[in-house]
Amino acid sequence: MILRLVLSSLLLLTCASKPATPEDEPKRLPLETMESYWFGGKAEISSYELKQARYGEIHQGQSVLVFVTEPFNPSKLVKSDYGSESDVQVLKLNHTKKFTTGIYPYSMMTSSFLPLENGEHSLKITSSSQEWCGHTYMELQNKEKFEVAIHSYFEGESNLINLEKNLLEDDIWTKIRISPEELPTGKLKVIPSFFYLTLKHKETQAYSCEAKLTEEETTSTYEMNYPGLKRNVAITFQNEFPHKILGWTESYPDGWTADSPILTTEASVLNTIQSDYWNKNSVKDSGLRKQLRLN
Repeated sequence: MILRLVLSSLLLLTCASKPATPEDEPKRLPLETMESYWFGGKAEISSYELKQARYGEIHQGQSVLVFVTEPFNPSKLVKSDYGSESDVQVLKLNHTKKFTTGIYPYSMMTSSFLPLENGEHSLKITSSSQEWCGHTYMELQNKEKFEVAIHSYFEGESNLINLEKNLLEDDIWTKIRISPEELPTGKLKVIPSFFYLTLKHKETQAYSCEAKLTEEETTSTYEMNYPGLKRNVAITFQNEFPHKILGWTESYPDGWTADSPILTTEASVLNTIQSDYWNKNSVKDSGLRKQLRLN
């Protein structure tokens, strides 16, 4: 019943974007379709060809987006094991990147937990990066303020900070999947993605950003431009439910000098499947990786 109420509210938001007309009636998405997609006991897994900017060059790699709903304990900020009335239903995103720079590989992952109902900000975001020099870890907890813990093998980067609650770029991916018509536009203050902050060693804070949403016949693109960082991010997704993310670009000066050239990271979708992947851990299940065209 709780899930139905949550989805009912989301459906009303979707349908309220323009006045209803008789022609619109057949196009409205049945509630059962949303329930079966997001609460059918499976995750949505999408694989992407990745061309990642790093060290002034473009490196080949792969990225994966895993979206799945789950109950979340808002006091302990972890997945709920036992279930209680205080649990919050979230749409979790595990976003991974794997690419190799010369001889050594990078493995990166960000996890976000955005409430399905009244989800202005994730309840928690974690992000880690591993490569042969060492690893870093960031965790944001959504309390009275954003409490951020940063652990790094670089001297001077480890820190504990409190931030005012501004839009989180890492939440945009999930907001697209829930209610893209509510994406914020105009002049904003945004905390950039943890991937970017880690790779570029930028201070964790909100930066001035101008966002816009461009809609075409079958797809839309949400674009964020950070003039102070000389950084632009554009995410393209399907207009129709379930608003699958088709790819993205991210441009910024890449290198360690003042005149470093602006390079563009690109990702384009390879395939999407639905799977209860947590039950697919035997050798015979490895064929699913071939479906996703993952190495």
